[in-house]
Amino acid sequence: MKKKTLAVFMTCMLAVGMFSGCGNKSTDEGTIQSTESDDQKAADEVAKLIDDIYVQERTDKTDEQCAAAKEAWDKLTDAQKELVEGENADPDYFGRDTGDASKDDPLNEDNIGENELLVVSFGTSFNDSRVADIGGIEKKLQEENPDWSVRRAFTAQIIINHVQARDDEKIDNVDQALQRAVDNGVKNLVVQPTHLMHGAEYDELVEKLKNYEDKFETVKVAEPLLGEVGEDATTVNEDKAEVAKAITAEAVKTAGFDSLDAAKEDKTAFVFMGHGTSHTAKISYSQMASQMEDLGYDNVFIGTVEGEPEETACENVINDVKEAGYTKVILRPLMVVAGDHANNDMAGDDDDSWKSQFEASGAFESIDTQIAGLGEIADIQAIYAAHTKAAIESLGDAAASSDKAETVDTLEDGTYTAKFNTDSSMFHVNEAKDGCGDLTVKGDKMTIHISLVSKKIVNLYVGTAEDAAKDGAEILEPTTDTVTYSDGTTEEVYGFDVPVEALDKEFDLAILGTKGKWYDHKVSVSDPQSK
Repeated sequence: MKKKTLAVFMTCMLAVGMFSGCGNKSTDEGTIQSTESDDQKAADEVAKLIDDIYVQERTDKTDEQCAAAKEAWDKLTDAQKELVEGENADPDYFGRDTGDASKDDPLNEDNIGENELLVVSFGTSFNDSRVADIGGIEKKLQEENPDWSVRRAFTAQIIINHVQARDDEKIDNVDQALQRAVDNGVKNLVVQPTHLMHGAEYDELVEKLKNYEDKFETVKVAEPLLGEVGEDATTVNEDKAEVAKAITAEAVKTAGFDSLDAAKEDKTAFVFMGHGTSHTAKISYSQMASQMEDLGYDNVFIGTVEGEPEETACENVINDVKEAGYTKVILRPLMVVAGDHANNDMAGDDDDSWKSQFEASGAFESIDTQIAGLGEIADIQAIYAAHTKAAIESLGDAAASSDKAETVDTLEDGTYTAKFNTDSSMFHVNEAKDGCGDLTVKGDKMTIHISLVSKKIVNLYVGTAEDAAKDGAEILEPTTDTVTYSDGTTEEVYGFDVPVEALDKEFDLAILGTKGKWYDHKVSVSDPQSK
């Protein structure tokens, strides 16, 4: 009886255990599924934030969106980061190591002076390449032009947003850079594009500059790297010849050959891969091929990612190299920057990369790559410097004499009547003063007293509105002036004593209204007359 009871008990316990076990398994599976769902949801949210800033237009929300995307990414686990996938988003957006961004100078500071050299590039999010290629050109131009302030602008807002979101480095787009120049009182502006040719981006840049031409005394756009396009595939120029020599010499040296002829004897061909374009300037690639032929560089070939012009498509270049009898190939970018195209389209492991396509042809013993942009080659930097020099020289004497504004040294101590010029019909001297103020010259200082139209402007600051709002800013306090109008009536208004550094030289003067907000303005003092 006891044995039977024990058997029944054990059977019941086993059944309970079985049911209990099944319940635990179900709970575990549900927990796993829930976790996976949460992980994917978190990853999708980040992907959406990345896609939102993967755009070519900057808005008032761009800074906020860049910060939000990075913050959300940092909160993900390593496993969640691998799940990030959107229209343009992937784990590499934030996760790929492209070098130390802190080594790069965005060249976006103010205090430019009157002469600015604005270096405009497409841009790259590859930090090391940006430092070596774009930064290399910028540094060369600054060395060659110490009297000019070198500043940077990128045309690709997508790249600007990427660098800002990932590395917290802010790079100006063209409009931001040009407005910065205007705000800083730049008079002479030379724009040096790092573009390869007179293509679509060059045309867009020239068109954008038209909106700012009247903001400067002189504006000049320097030549891109390859100079003028020319009429047909056989048309070459000195720029193309120098570029061909420079890039080939660098490739040969990097490959470890003593000369191009030595590489030829080794059955080694060099293939330079450009971007390609549907623009009429695509003929420049054909011209570079002609230039290589003219120089006798039989083992140097030109290709393009986009396959425009047609003869530069990868499959056509493969056939050309194969038919020429070369068994070894070295791929190198024909691009100013070794960025995404160089790392992925040229040297990547995907089936459609140029390295993979050359390997898949089965026609070659070896395929090597050199991932380096044109911008880091000293001889290429020298070509850009020559183009910049030509542009500056074309400005004539205007740029050279721009910093010779009339100063206090030209006036004797005393009091004068002088014009007070502003950039706004809402901010000017009182009509009773005929646009003039009282200029006092004493020693090495000039001060102009101006009477305004009312008491609605309560303070002034010599400088920008941003600086005026900072602690310790030297704010100009008002005086109470009585003005007499032509009809004999009088009125009390505010007046100010404004320091003047030089005559006929525009400077920043911020104003504070009764609502407590500072506004930027540009003013100048001119035409002093003895009282």
